[in-house]
Amino acid sequence: MTDKHLNRYSRQILFAGIGEKGQQKLLDSRAVIVGAGALGSFHAVALAQAGVGEIVIVDRDYVESSNLQRQWLFEESDAKQLLPKAVAARNRLANINSSISVKAVIADLSPENAEGLLLPSDVILDGCDNFETRYLINDVAIKNNIPWVYGAAVGSYGLTMPILPGTSACLACIFPQPPSGTQPTCDTSGIVNAASSAIASLQVADALKILVGCFESVEPRLLTLDVWSNSIRTVSVAQRDDVCPVCFSKNFKYLGRKNRPAATLCGRNAVQINYRGRPLDLSELRRSLEPLGEVRSNDYAVCFRCAPHEMTIFNDGRAIVKGTDDIALARSLYARYVGV
Repeated sequence: MTDKHLNRYSRQILFAGIGEKGQQKLLDSRAVIVGAGALGSFHAVALAQAGVGEIVIVDRDYVESSNLQRQWLFEESDAKQLLPKAVAARNRLANINSSISVKAVIADLSPENAEGLLLPSDVILDGCDNFETRYLINDVAIKNNIPWVYGAAVGSYGLTMPILPGTSACLACIFPQPPSGTQPTCDTSGIVNAASSAIASLQVADALKILVGCFESVEPRLLTLDVWSNSIRTVSVAQRDDVCPVCFSKNFKYLGRKNRPAATLCGRNAVQINYRGRPLDLSELRRSLEPLGEVRSNDYAVCFRCAPHEMTIFNDGRAIVKGTDDIALARSLYARYVGV
């Protein structure tokens, strides 16, 4: 460790739980953050400040003005420029800690790319907004023996749980099936930024314990809190489910699924189109769309408004169609304006 490192991280090194050896482990570690929203953007800032040597940020979305109330790292200029969240986060982290490596991945985590994006890693942090992606993370983590930290927040409420493969319960042990019915989301029920920050902070604390090798301090518990009613509860998850299809049977069904060509984005009145393996020439696409409606673009995406809908097309061929939750209509709009 250099004198520069010793000076920069001196207050963290003074903490007995980390020390010089722990700080060196942080500098040598690789963390993957899935989702760069309210939780993930906090994860990124905290891990960068702590000196985690390599941070990978995986996110499928772009910055919007409605994100600025609760999502760390982003500014009004990011929303105006239509910057992908992963890119905006990477750019900001470069000014927070220029001595670490930050990789931005503009992608939707899927069975097709999950292991390629999540491996190798020393810890995975959950900053995503849906259970299907979390089950996919769980499959990859259990299969490859990677610790990960689950987290979610909506309204004034949040929950988090560290998952140590082979030691504590996994996500499928606690939630064998996705929650039934329509679940509240930030887009339908709102969110208090104190709730997401509190949960993200607890997630980071567990991630740091994992990265420095202080596993005895990683409490196997599901913690829930409500910052509005001032309530905190914990439930032990030390005991694994001995009939868990993931932990015990090694049945990684989410990892084995086929990619869906399209899916609704819960609570957002939007559909994601997943045409993969077809890179687009964004300059050419912009020229073809300009006579048809309002167009904005950058190096990563083209945003086309065809009232009452808005379509953001990324250079890998993926698109988010806003203004509808009708998959057939979204695919029809994609075929009409982008082609298949």
